[in-house]
Amino acid sequence: MAENLRLQCITIDADNPKKLADFWAAALDWKITYEDEIEVCLELQDGSPEVGRIPDILFIKVADKKVVKNRLHFDLRPQDQIAEVTRLEALGASKVEIGQSEDPDTSWVVMADPEGNEFCVLRALTQ
Repeated sequence: MAENLRLQCITIDADNPKKLADFWAAALDWKITYEDEIEVCLELQDGSPEVGRIPDILFIKVADKKVVKNRLHFDLRPQDQIAEVTRLEALGASKVEIGQSEDPDTSWVVMADPEGNEFCVLRALTQ
């Protein structure tokens, strides 16, 4: 039964799990709760009402490099899209073009983390 099943973590392959986890910990304000040379786990900060309901993010060291667009990505909802894009760039993310600028109604910014994994910064709900 689905009530007995919960999503524990989202796993991301990485060349350097620690470096990638450090980026996402800073980006999301989460904490590293476990790390060794092969894997690093991020979880919400203690005291968050979503603790236990939101999956962890697990970064696993793999030998192969990323070569194509992600089949799964994060969509982040900020309070201020421009400020958040600027902050994420300062942490090591970069803007990427995957065809979104061809549509004048595009309201999100596509970015890539330090290892090239794409994610989107959506417009604020109040914009």
